[in-house]
Amino acid sequence: MKRIIYIAIIAMMFTAVSACSQKRAANPAIQSDKAVEAKVEQVLKGMTLKEKAGQMVQLTIAVLEDDTHEAIDPAKLDKIIGEYKVGSILNVMHDAAHTREQTAEMVRQIQEKSMDAIGIPCIYGLDMIHGASYLIEGSLYPQEINLGATFNREYARMMGEAMAYETRAAQVPWVFSPVMDLGRDPRWPRQWESWGEDPYLQAEMARTETLALQGEDPNHIDLQHVGVSIKHYMGYGVPHSGKDRTPAYIAENDLREKYFAPFLACFRAGALTAMVNSASINGIPTHANKIILTDWAKEQIGWDGMLVTDWADIDNLYVRDHVAADKKEAVALGINAGIDMIMDPYDVTCCEVLVEAVNEGLIPMSRIDDAVRRILRLKVRLGLFDNPTWEDDYPDFACERFGKESYAAAVESEVLLKNEGVLPLKGSERILVCGPNANSLRALNGGWSYRWQGSADEFAPQYNTIVEALQARFPGKVTWVPGVVYDESDWQKDNADGVQKAKNAARNADVIVCCVGENSYCETPGNMDDLNLSQNQKDLVWQLSLTGKPIILVLNEGRPRLIGDIEPLAKAVIDVMLPSNYGGDALAALLAGDENFSGKLPFTYSKHINSLHTYDYKVSEHRETMGGSYNYDAVMDVQWPFGYGLSYTTFAYSNMKVSADSFGAGDTLEVSVDVTNTGDRAGKEAVLFFSSDLVASLIPDVRRLRAFEKIELQPGETKTVKVEIPASALAFVGADGKWRLEEGDFRISCGGLGAIVRCNKTKVWETPNI
Repeated sequence: MKRIIYIAIIAMMFTAVSACSQKRAANPAIQSDKAVEAKVEQVLKGMTLKEKAGQMVQLTIAVLEDDTHEAIDPAKLDKIIGEYKVGSILNVMHDAAHTREQTAEMVRQIQEKSMDAIGIPCIYGLDMIHGASYLIEGSLYPQEINLGATFNREYARMMGEAMAYETRAAQVPWVFSPVMDLGRDPRWPRQWESWGEDPYLQAEMARTETLALQGEDPNHIDLQHVGVSIKHYMGYGVPHSGKDRTPAYIAENDLREKYFAPFLACFRAGALTAMVNSASINGIPTHANKIILTDWAKEQIGWDGMLVTDWADIDNLYVRDHVAADKKEAVALGINAGIDMIMDPYDVTCCEVLVEAVNEGLIPMSRIDDAVRRILRLKVRLGLFDNPTWEDDYPDFACERFGKESYAAAVESEVLLKNEGVLPLKGSERILVCGPNANSLRALNGGWSYRWQGSADEFAPQYNTIVEALQARFPGKVTWVPGVVYDESDWQKDNADGVQKAKNAARNADVIVCCVGENSYCETPGNMDDLNLSQNQKDLVWQLSLTGKPIILVLNEGRPRLIGDIEPLAKAVIDVMLPSNYGGDALAALLAGDENFSGKLPFTYSKHINSLHTYDYKVSEHRETMGGSYNYDAVMDVQWPFGYGLSYTTFAYSNMKVSADSFGAGDTLEVSVDVTNTGDRAGKEAVLFFSSDLVASLIPDVRRLRAFEKIELQPGETKTVKVEIPASALAFVGADGKWRLEEGDFRISCGGLGAIVRCNKTKVWETPNI
């Protein structure tokens, strides 16, 4: 048992920030409700240790399936719920989406057994990542990376509301969403699940979705909303190797300032649960890190929500990480660190191990009671004691409005990166469509779409692929020759047997729409060794370029694959990322000019494999001057920078103003800028505001996003965009682990314009968060 003591000591030494760890929040993240707490205490005091242990374990639905994998086995249900008192079930049968009715019936059976055997409702959870993505008829929206590209909070709200409504319609009250891992390393296979690389963009979009999913009152979630599980808390998206579920090494100040920030925003917005990072940070498995789990998430902000592990991650403490000798040590290590519910998908004996660990003194009863309180509180807040199941009254399920919202989000998310006069198409051109992504709904949707690894062609053939959408928009003008096709047994493999046939077909075309990128993948199966676009796909583009016909290169991918050697061969480049079921229709409308591009990259699109950067690099990483001064608007040698995106119209920025030349820590800066549509088409523009700390006690970031707004302008129209930037938002975490805003000059910038303002006095906060 010395290992448990040793790991606890290491965790306490984890960071200088821990000096603040015992300071409790003056205002709790979620206000306590007396009626909720009374119900929790009433149930808790009547529970046995065995019942408490059961509540702390979550199993996958597979342990309840009968031999058909389509229904529940009553004997298994009696064992899992009746005998072991398990309190939560997740996932879908046979790793496949089911109908709303099938899902609802399954949940009803589980709830009836749970209420009869335990008197406590079970809580069922699903990975609804971009809409109701595990319901066959559900409404799917573009993936989060696409919604980040819109820089439009409204789409996060729309997706959240639709996801909550349709998930509740299937009797499921809990979703493992939104994903909030900063996508700051394009090698990581889950980048597409995030909102991009920037903490502020991530926080704004995730907070908006959290409120849309749960509603405004986290103590009383109604039957059109669900509980969230924000994930993966935290630092999961920057593994040192670029491979999923492998160690991250994050500077202590960055961990607080950048990686914690989106989670803090959602905790304060009332997020009821959080799922924990599957890997480790600075050598400590996150599931065993008391500083992060208990001190930061619970004590410092007064958050009374519940922490759930990811898939089998307590086992990983001994099987993979070697910080525990066996399962019992691992369970004690995780629970004592702050884990409340163990997602141990297939092993119901975890319940027995929990009881043994308590009886042997490895876990204090006070920690068990705290965990169970948090689980019961979640169930009370979701109304499950009063309504374990509910009436099927959801007339807007899969409604036309949700479909229109998904289409509009796709339109605003697809990013025009290059256009040398070939777009929009005139409509008279003979169009050759080729590439492995041109006829694939699976590729348009990505993972977490009907199946874990994605399977939209199987479940949603009624939607248009890219080539089908182009054929509908340009009837009689489109020829389809793939050239390269994917090997459906291995997402990383493709076959180039048809390249010559595509090249021959190009000779009879006026323009080529070449759709390349990635097939769908999810989590660890998405690990790869080379970020370059596949050689077969690059060869296809090279061969097509030899025909002299203009190429419109369409990138359909979950992360920015390197294309620096083929980009010059294209007259236009569009990154559609993962725009979901209406992505093909959106692209066809954009290519035709029926719609206008307005998306901007929510990440940096790198050019070189040894130069993977984020936009907020340190000023010492890149030196470029303008007029003898450091150029804060300079861009490293990347393919395209964060925030980049073209339109069929043009915009001019002018008359930027800041409300004050100097400010203190308690002030708010009001910033305005005029934006004019100088082209001949209506268009939308994401207006991004940045700050730069010119001199600081730690090497400052070159710039940081501080505000954004999306506006629409008619030709010749001018709008004044106004934002407020709290002075405290310009603070950073210093070497001592404390937030500090230092006296000196700051540059506020927008659209190539800039203004210098001065902080008149240094402020150092004694609280861990501001």
